Amino acid sequence: MVTPIRLARRPVVVAILVIAGLIATLTACSGAKEPDGIDYVTDATLSTYNPATVAGSSGGALMAFTRTLGGFSYLGPDGRVVPDTDVGTATVVPGDTDRLVVRYEFNPAATFSDGSALDCDDLVLTWAANSGRFPGFAPATTAGYRDIDTVDCADGQRSATVTFAADRPYRDWAALFGMGTLMPAHVAARAAGVGSVIAPIRARSSGPLGAIARFWNTGWDLKAGSVDEKVFPSVGPYRLTSVNSDGAVRLEANPRWWGEAPQEDSITVWPRGSAGASVLTDDDAEVVDVATGTYETTEGASGPTAQPTVGRPPTQQDPGPAVDQLVFATTGVFADPATRRAVAACVPRDRLAADFGYGADPWNLHLIGPGDVAAAELNTQYGSDFARVDIPRARGALGREITVRIGFVEPDARRGAMIAAIAESCSAAGVRVQAVPQARPTFDRGTDALILTTGSSTAASGALDPTRDSYAFVAGDPADIDRFVDPQVSAAISRLAVSDDEELRLNLVRSVENALWTKLPALPLFATPRTRGGSAAMTAVVPGVARSGTGWNMDRWSRN
Repeated sequence: MVTPIRLARRPVVVAILVIAGLIATLTACSGAKEPDGIDYVTDATLSTYNPATVAGSSGGALMAFTRTLGGFSYLGPDGRVVPDTDVGTATVVPGDTDRLVVRYEFNPAATFSDGSALDCDDLVLTWAANSGRFPGFAPATTAGYRDIDTVDCADGQRSATVTFAADRPYRDWAALFGMGTLMPAHVAARAAGVGSVIAPIRARSSGPLGAIARFWNTGWDLKAGSVDEKVFPSVGPYRLTSVNSDGAVRLEANPRWWGEAPQEDSITVWPRGSAGASVLTDDDAEVVDVATGTYETTEGASGPTAQPTVGRPPTQQDPGPAVDQLVFATTGVFADPATRRAVAACVPRDRLAADFGYGADPWNLHLIGPGDVAAAELNTQYGSDFARVDIPRARGALGREITVRIGFVEPDARRGAMIAAIAESCSAAGVRVQAVPQARPTFDRGTDALILTTGSSTAASGALDPTRDSYAFVAGDPADIDRFVDPQVSAAISRLAVSDDEELRLNLVRSVENALWTKLPALPLFATPRTRGGSAAMTAVVPGVARSGTGWNMDRWSRN
């Protein structure tokens, strides 16, 4: 397995603000609540069961379904890729010096909760849906899958050989076909009216392939009510059984799970927009993983002075790979990079980091997060032109008054307050800033910028290896949501994705950062502060810093 860039590590500690209701939750045993399942409060937006779609990835669906939709690997608590031998094995085939070849073998016991075996069809569908080579599919990114030439296997076969293109040995290959990617191909085939997805994909039959793609995109959208297991089967220790009217999902032990049984019979996952805030206030949450300040009042999200004094003090945690950033549209008011740079000059990055990063230093890198050991050498080399507010520079560069609409997914009191702080600062430069609450992050409705975290997400995000998330700056990739185009940046990231040479990688990162700070498609702000943990009544709750969040091992959670 390849490793991410590794140099001297800079110690970074972020103070995590703990809201008053949550403090009680994390320190009390919630004795008044009947033991009818574990309540897990997240900031995910659960609109789909498919984590690989744009909505699933940006909304943080893996926080809920990482132990419901297993794969050949998962992300451990530090964001490192861990093989999942319950599902099967992935082994590099030796001998070919020009191509990466990986042999995938399903565990003979690997079965969806509806009784269907995992097989070649599921691998082929995953590749087709995420590769960008087949029309109709709308994945969150094509990173890695675009480098695969072939998936060789027969219908129903329980093994496959995956061959990457010549000179494209994708460095993060072990994360491919991992958790949340192996959606049930037999369900998509049935919905499309075909016997198997493999034949239409290989033949590129436009009619059947279009039907398969449409189902992959939206066929697993979540709606309130009981869940039909024939459409939503699981492959993990838990299965999805129902969706509440407000979007909360109930997971129950999967009777067909062949591995070690989960410790608890049921878990209710409370997403953003559900009654999760009330669950916190009522001290009913056993596990929490939210961006700090999500469920507070605006006043409560205004900075460290709002820190409550009751309960235990704020926890100190490694910030992980995620970074809050202001992503600019590259059309409309921000079509000219000079305008993006002018507005960036009035954004109070130091104040935002102090007040809303709770004492974190401003973050200056687009490709690498604070959890990466290369940060010490690189972070201080960039961002100096935007370290402090420079109103005369912003006003002079603009030469006119403009209106900037900044979108954020609600509820999110902290990010709403961040936009208010930006508005206050930039008003002196003739920039009128308007906050635009959204159900999902999008530029489609006239927004000029979005506040997002690493990987264009609004919930838990990132991984120890930054390769996948770097495709947010590759022209034409679905992750490039602001449609930023720079051929040299795209080429450098493409080389980064397949290189293990540390010196070359550092040079490529520097070249990309120089370009991104010049054209500024996004303005990094600070390490995203997250409140993570379990109540004193819980065991085996190990906070996770990656996009699967603390739910990475939810099958091991149990009450004392």
